[in-house]
Amino acid sequence: MYEGRSSQVLRGVCLIWQVALMTAATGSTLWEVPTTSTSLSESLQWQPNCHYSHHQDRVKITSEIPPKLDGTWLSTRCEVRPGPEFLTRAYTFQSTRHFQALQHYYTDSGCENPAYSLVIRGKLRLRQASWITRGATEADHHLSGVAIIIHSLAAKQKLASRLPLSCVGPHLVRLVPGKPQDLYNTRAGRGCLAAMGFSMMELDLVRVETQHHDHGEKIQRLFLGDIHTDWTQRTLYRPTGFQQPLQSAMHHIHPCPVCALVYRSTEHRPPVLPHQMHNPISLAGRWFSQQCETRPTVLFLTREFHFDPDQHAWEGIYRHYLDSLCTQSTFTLKASGHYAQGNPSVKVPGATEFVFKVTEVRVTAEDESTAKLLNRTKLGKCGQSGEWKVGVEQGLSSTHGCTVLGIKLPHKEYELFKVELDHRRHPLLYVGERPTDGSSPDRPSRRATSFQAPLMLCSGAETQPPALYGSGIQSKQVQVDTSGSESVKQILLVVLGSALCSWLWIF
Repeated sequence: MYEGRSSQVLRGVCLIWQVALMTAATGSTLWEVPTTSTSLSESLQWQPNCHYSHHQDRVKITSEIPPKLDGTWLSTRCEVRPGPEFLTRAYTFQSTRHFQALQHYYTDSGCENPAYSLVIRGKLRLRQASWITRGATEADHHLSGVAIIIHSLAAKQKLASRLPLSCVGPHLVRLVPGKPQDLYNTRAGRGCLAAMGFSMMELDLVRVETQHHDHGEKIQRLFLGDIHTDWTQRTLYRPTGFQQPLQSAMHHIHPCPVCALVYRSTEHRPPVLPHQMHNPISLAGRWFSQQCETRPTVLFLTREFHFDPDQHAWEGIYRHYLDSLCTQSTFTLKASGHYAQGNPSVKVPGATEFVFKVTEVRVTAEDESTAKLLNRTKLGKCGQSGEWKVGVEQGLSSTHGCTVLGIKLPHKEYELFKVELDHRRHPLLYVGERPTDGSSPDRPSRRATSFQAPLMLCSGAETQPPALYGSGIQSKQVQVDTSGSESVKQILLVVLGSALCSWLWIF
């Protein structure tokens, strides 16, 4: 595995540098909700090479800035946040800028045993297009009230054990299952919210995507800012990446039984998801990203993996891009090595612990700026210095990695995997979320407690030749509406900044 190990100070410098460069570069539903139309500002049409029959049609993905948030947005599965926390969400935005967010928390990873629900009310003001996370919109939120409803006495006792006495006295002592109790309003402080690790900073970074399928289906997804993996930082962290999206109640994947349960829920009747069996995990085959993935600190990529359980070997292809639609390539990285399966996770039931070792990494510069950057590295620090060329792959074993890309060889990391079935009963692979601060899970205590975007299993993977591993997602058509054109020099400057400041994550 490989990891970016630079300090937080340098990460901040990179963000400032990229902001400066960007400145220079200047259908019917389950519930019969009426549909609305949207105007488009950017679009991407792609078709994965490796897909199921239901992905045979071409998909056009559109997004607009600022996004239209009006309506209700729902969880599609039991969500896992760092900690771990298990929850489902239903967020409703009004044209008046007011919003209400329902968060239902559970004691289990299947969201079958509700503990308590939070009702969050406030206002959201959309600002401008983010100059840090391209394709996103920055926003400011203002909370007017947060109420809690516990669903059992056991949940009350557990909350009381983790909160300071100043909160337990005035707030929790009066809690009765099913009865709302204010945790925050305009006349009270936020001390109890901070003690619970509560934050709505996720609303400060927003993106809405619409998928248009050839057969007429339209799906809308709301991406909100990522949650910091360090509990002590989550109330202060302003997001630069995204967490797993919510789906529109108007335009969503069919069927979506979890959506229906979450949509019909209230703070008094939280959704209870159907029980799922925890089957033995199987990694055999090829897995690939279902979408362009956005990570903290300006990183856009797609991932593809091949696992050989007989040899306990793996290979991963990471395609890095400049933009949130994954159309402008910067470099491609191929890593390989061996892995060992561990015990079932105690913290996240249904998940399995793994240990991965990276023994070989190969890098291909996809543009001139990245090639020039790599050629400027000191001799013996990143492959054959001076020999980097666009489109030519180079190994890093001779230099034991690459300092400018934060790669160290060999390298070991402690991972968390989980396999679930999607709405069509096809396998999805969830891999542990990378630490927000760019550190490495190089010891068991740093193992993830939440997950990244799921990977899809390629059908007929066992018959596909290795030569196809890197062809998971291909751009077919890009259409961007802008108010002006960027010069080649400006684009190269931004690419150079992205190549230098994009911290690499193995999974």
